[in-house]
Amino acid sequence: MHLRCRSRTLPLAGPLVMGVLNVTPDSFSDGGQHVAHDAALAAARRMVAEGAAIIDVGGESTRPGSSPPSVDEELRRVLPVVRAIAAELDVVISVDTSRPEVIAAVLAAGAHFINDVRGLTLPGALEAAAAGGAGVCVMHMQGTPATMQRAPHYDDVVTEVRDWLLGRIAACRDGGIAADAIVVDPGFGFGKDASHHLAMFAALEAFTTLGVPLLVGVSRKSMVGQLTGRPVAERTAGSVALAAIAAERGAAVLRAHDVAATVDAVRIGAALRRGGNA
Repeated sequence: MHLRCRSRTLPLAGPLVMGVLNVTPDSFSDGGQHVAHDAALAAARRMVAEGAAIIDVGGESTRPGSSPPSVDEELRRVLPVVRAIAAELDVVISVDTSRPEVIAAVLAAGAHFINDVRGLTLPGALEAAAAGGAGVCVMHMQGTPATMQRAPHYDDVVTEVRDWLLGRIAACRDGGIAADAIVVDPGFGFGKDASHHLAMFAALEAFTTLGVPLLVGVSRKSMVGQLTGRPVAERTAGSVALAAIAAERGAAVLRAHDVAATVDAVRIGAALRRGGNA
């Protein structure tokens, strides 16, 4: 299996790590750390050196209760970073965005992949990604970042999220995006409570049978805090443990803040999945 991202193709013989690079002042974990251009580029260099196959640049905080910046502000945050990474580093560049204007602009600037927490549901988003030939990740979210953690409810979270993702895969295919350019993300932390997180993780392999690779993003999220009682700054160990389990259960891409530790963890998880034949 492979993942096609415009002119780049990533082999999926083993799980890949996607490094998180938020260039926002207010993201839940690393807000403000990479706002300065030099800091963002230095972080990208470090993550590539540590083994990240994809760098995921985000210009909109989607933490619970957040409101989106203007399109102009989001572009101001992400475009210089995308251009700098494209000019210097041999890595697939992802942009975590939902807006068609931003999608078109970052693809023109050298990005390869669009990681959309809204699943390419905003008007024009899917069309912009398809027109640019981007690889895409469609994520499930119940509600919006501003409302998603206000008493989320499901009758059967695994079935409902899985069916929604199947619908988005079909929409992407109908919109001109090839099957080998699509990834799905069940959306841990986005419109789910603790019981939903545990149910989805226990049934993680149900999301690996949709015909496209599975991305899991649990790094430093509320699920880790709920299980360990740790604040955001102390969630590395829990995040890495979940990444190893996700890899063992078939996840193809792990989105992480702590790249080096996660690379080691997913290698172990993948070896266990292969039956120890490392």
